[in-house]
Amino acid sequence: MFITIEGGEGGGKSTNMAFIQQYLESANQSVVVTREPGGTALGEKIRDILLDPDHKGMDASAELLLMFAARAQHIEKIIRPALAQGQWVLCDRFTDATFAYQGGGRGIDMQRIAALENWVQGDLRPDITLLFDLPVNVGMERAGKRAKLDRFEREKREFFERIRACYLSMAVAEPKRYSVLNAEKSLTEVQNELRIILDKVLEK
Repeated sequence: MFITIEGGEGGGKSTNMAFIQQYLESANQSVVVTREPGGTALGEKIRDILLDPDHKGMDASAELLLMFAARAQHIEKIIRPALAQGQWVLCDRFTDATFAYQGGGRGIDMQRIAALENWVQGDLRPDITLLFDLPVNVGMERAGKRAKLDRFEREKREFFERIRACYLSMAVAEPKRYSVLNAEKSLTEVQNELRIILDKVLEK
Protein backbone atom coordinates (compact mmCIF):
# COMPACT_ATOMS: atom_id res chain seq x y z
CA MET A 1 0.00 0.00 0.00
CA PHE A 2 1.00 3.60 -0.58
CA ILE A 3 0.68 5.66 2.62
CA THR A 4 1.33 9.40 2.70
CA ILE A 5 1.91 11.60 5.72
CA GLU A 6 0.68 15.19 5.50
CA GLY A 7 0.31 18.26 7.66
CA GLY A 8 1.66 21.71 8.38
CA GLU A 9 4.81 22.65 10.21
CA GLY A 10 5.50 21.24 13.68
CA GLY A 11 2.94 18.42 13.48
CA GLY A 12 5.35 15.64 14.44
CA LYS A 13 5.45 13.94 11.05
CA SER A 14 9.06 12.79 11.31
CA THR A 15 8.62 11.23 14.76
CA ASN A 16 5.47 9.44 13.72
CA MET A 17 6.93 8.29 10.41
CA ALA A 18 9.47 6.26 12.39
CA PHE A 19 6.68 4.85 14.58
CA ILE A 20 4.58 3.85 11.55
CA GLN A 21 7.55 2.20 9.87
CA GLN A 22 8.36 0.17 12.98
CA TYR A 23 4.71 -0.81 13.45
CA LEU A 24 4.34 -2.06 9.89
CA GLU A 25 7.66 -3.89 10.00
CA SER A 26 6.63 -5.58 13.26
CA ALA A 27 3.69 -6.94 11.25
CA ASN A 28 6.20 -8.46 8.79
CA GLN A 29 5.69 -5.86 6.08
CA SER A 30 8.53 -4.58 3.90
CA VAL A 31 8.49 -0.78 4.04
CA VAL A 32 10.20 1.83 1.87
CA VAL A 33 10.39 5.18 3.65
CA THR A 34 10.83 8.26 1.50
CA ARG A 35 9.96 11.96 1.31
CA GLU A 36 8.97 14.84 -0.92
CA PRO A 37 10.41 16.88 -2.31
CA GLY A 38 13.31 14.48 -2.53
CA GLY A 39 13.57 10.72 -2.36
CA THR A 40 16.13 10.42 -5.16
CA ALA A 41 19.56 11.98 -5.75
CA LEU A 42 18.04 14.40 -8.26
CA GLY A 43 15.02 15.05 -6.05
CA GLU A 44 17.19 15.90 -3.06
CA LYS A 45 19.07 18.51 -5.11
CA ILE A 46 15.76 20.04 -6.14
CA ARG A 47 14.69 19.95 -2.48
CA ASP A 48 17.78 21.95 -1.54
CA ILE A 49 16.83 24.61 -4.08
CA LEU A 50 13.21 24.73 -2.91
CA LEU A 51 14.04 25.04 0.80
CA ASP A 52 17.00 27.43 0.50
CA PRO A 53 16.06 30.81 2.07
CA ASP A 54 18.32 32.52 -0.48
CA HIS A 55 15.64 31.81 -3.11
CA LYS A 56 12.96 33.83 -1.31
CA GLY A 57 11.95 35.55 -4.56
CA MET A 58 11.12 32.30 -6.35
CA ASP A 59 8.15 32.55 -8.71
CA ALA A 60 5.19 30.42 -7.58
CA SER A 61 4.95 28.67 -10.95
CA ALA A 62 8.66 27.84 -10.86
CA GLU A 63 8.17 26.42 -7.37
CA LEU A 64 5.24 24.29 -8.55
CA LEU A 65 7.12 22.90 -11.54
CA LEU A 66 10.17 22.08 -9.45
CA MET A 67 7.92 20.13 -7.09
CA PHE A 68 6.56 18.05 -9.94
CA ALA A 69 10.00 17.62 -11.53
CA ALA A 70 11.22 16.04 -8.28
CA ARG A 71 8.00 14.02 -8.05
CA ALA A 72 8.30 12.60 -11.57
CA GLN A 73 11.77 11.23 -10.79
CA HIS A 74 10.61 9.99 -7.39
CA ILE A 75 7.64 8.07 -8.79
CA GLU A 76 9.58 6.34 -11.55
CA LYS A 77 12.71 5.51 -9.53
CA ILE A 78 11.33 4.77 -6.05
CA ILE A 79 7.56 4.61 -5.62
CA ARG A 80 6.35 2.54 -8.59
CA PRO A 81 9.21 -0.02 -8.39
CA ALA A 82 8.63 -0.53 -4.65
CA LEU A 83 4.88 -1.03 -5.07
CA ALA A 84 5.48 -3.40 -8.00
CA GLN A 85 7.70 -5.51 -5.73
CA GLY A 86 4.96 -5.79 -3.12
CA GLN A 87 6.51 -3.33 -0.69
CA TRP A 88 4.68 -0.69 1.30
CA VAL A 89 5.65 2.90 0.55
CA LEU A 90 5.54 5.41 3.40
CA CYS A 91 6.06 8.93 2.07
CA ASP A 92 6.52 12.18 4.03
CA ARG A 93 4.32 14.49 1.92
CA PHE A 94 3.08 13.91 -1.63
CA THR A 95 0.81 15.74 -4.08
CA ASP A 96 -1.68 16.77 -1.38
CA ALA A 97 1.11 18.98 -0.04
CA THR A 98 1.33 20.64 -3.44
CA PHE A 99 -2.40 21.35 -3.45
CA ALA A 100 -2.09 22.72 0.11
CA TYR A 101 1.14 24.73 -0.19
CA GLN A 102 1.19 25.86 -3.81
CA GLY A 103 -2.61 25.87 -4.25
CA GLY A 104 -3.90 26.96 -0.85
CA GLY A 105 -0.79 28.81 0.28
CA ARG A 106 0.41 30.44 -2.96
CA GLY A 107 -2.98 30.71 -4.64
CA ILE A 108 -2.14 28.74 -7.79
CA ASP A 109 -5.21 27.50 -9.67
CA MET A 110 -6.07 24.00 -8.41
CA GLN A 111 -6.90 22.92 -11.97
CA ARG A 112 -3.32 23.57 -13.02
CA ILE A 113 -2.05 21.42 -10.19
CA ALA A 114 -4.57 18.69 -11.02
CA ALA A 115 -3.43 18.71 -14.67
CA LEU A 116 0.19 18.20 -13.59
CA GLU A 117 -0.91 15.50 -11.15
CA ASN A 118 -2.63 13.56 -13.92
CA TRP A 119 0.28 13.99 -16.32
CA VAL A 120 3.06 13.04 -13.91
CA GLN A 121 1.26 10.37 -11.86
CA GLY A 122 -1.19 8.76 -14.25
CA ASP A 123 -3.47 6.69 -12.03
CA LEU A 124 -1.08 6.61 -9.06
CA ARG A 125 -2.71 7.96 -5.89
CA PRO A 126 -2.11 7.23 -2.19
CA ASP A 127 -4.19 4.45 -0.64
CA ILE A 128 -4.18 6.16 2.75
CA THR A 129 -3.29 9.67 3.85
CA LEU A 130 -2.60 10.48 7.50
CA LEU A 131 -3.07 14.19 8.21
CA PHE A 132 -1.39 15.49 11.35
CA ASP A 133 -3.43 18.58 12.11
CA LEU A 134 -2.87 21.25 14.74
CA PRO A 135 -3.44 25.00 15.16
CA VAL A 136 -1.00 27.07 13.13
CA ASN A 137 0.31 29.04 16.12
CA VAL A 138 1.20 25.79 17.94
CA GLY A 139 2.91 24.34 14.87
CA MET A 140 4.91 27.51 14.23
CA GLU A 141 6.04 27.63 17.84
CA ARG A 142 7.26 24.04 17.61
CA ALA A 143 8.98 24.64 14.27
CA GLY A 144 10.72 27.69 15.66
CA LYS A 145 12.46 25.54 18.28
CA ARG A 146 14.13 23.39 15.63
CA ALA A 147 17.11 24.23 13.44
CA LYS A 148 17.28 27.27 11.16
CA LEU A 149 13.96 27.88 9.40
CA ASP A 150 13.78 26.95 5.72
CA ARG A 151 12.24 29.09 2.95
CA PHE A 152 8.70 27.84 3.59
CA GLU A 153 8.89 28.01 7.38
CA ARG A 154 9.71 31.73 7.10
CA GLU A 155 6.35 32.54 5.54
CA LYS A 156 3.73 34.55 7.45
CA ARG A 157 1.04 32.97 9.59
CA GLU A 158 -1.67 33.68 6.99
CA PHE A 159 0.14 31.44 4.52
CA PHE A 160 -0.03 28.52 6.94
CA GLU A 161 -3.66 29.22 7.85
CA ARG A 162 -4.56 28.84 4.16
CA ILE A 163 -2.56 25.62 3.99
CA ARG A 164 -4.33 24.15 7.02
CA ALA A 165 -7.74 25.09 5.64
CA CYS A 166 -6.87 23.43 2.32
CA TYR A 167 -5.72 20.22 3.99
CA LEU A 168 -8.90 20.02 6.07
CA SER A 169 -11.10 20.61 3.03
CA MET A 170 -9.32 17.78 1.17
CA ALA A 171 -9.88 15.50 4.15
CA VAL A 172 -13.60 16.30 4.11
CA ALA A 173 -13.75 15.66 0.35
CA GLU A 174 -12.01 12.27 0.62
CA PRO A 175 -12.97 10.71 3.97
CA LYS A 176 -12.21 7.15 2.84
CA ARG A 177 -8.58 8.00 2.09
CA TYR A 178 -7.90 10.55 4.82
CA SER A 179 -7.49 9.98 8.55
CA VAL A 180 -7.12 13.22 10.50
CA LEU A 181 -5.12 13.06 13.73
CA ASN A 182 -5.09 15.80 16.34
CA ALA A 183 -1.35 16.51 16.52
CA GLU A 184 -1.86 18.85 19.48
CA LYS A 185 -2.42 15.78 21.66
CA SER A 186 0.44 14.01 23.44
CA LEU A 187 2.67 11.72 21.40
CA THR A 188 1.28 8.72 23.28
CA GLU A 189 -2.30 9.66 22.41
CA VAL A 190 -1.46 10.25 18.75
CA GLN A 191 0.36 6.94 18.46
CA ASN A 192 -2.51 5.09 20.12
CA GLU A 193 -4.74 6.47 17.38
CA LEU A 194 -2.19 5.44 14.77
CA ARG A 195 -2.22 1.86 16.06
CA ILE A 196 -5.99 1.68 15.58
CA ILE A 197 -5.75 3.05 12.04
CA LEU A 198 -2.84 0.81 11.06
CA ASP A 199 -4.49 -2.30 12.48
CA LYS A 200 -7.47 -1.67 10.22
CA VAL A 201 -5.15 -1.16 7.25
CA LEU A 202 -3.29 -4.39 7.96
CA GLU A 203 -6.56 -6.32 8.06
CA LYS A 204 -7.36 -5.36 4.45
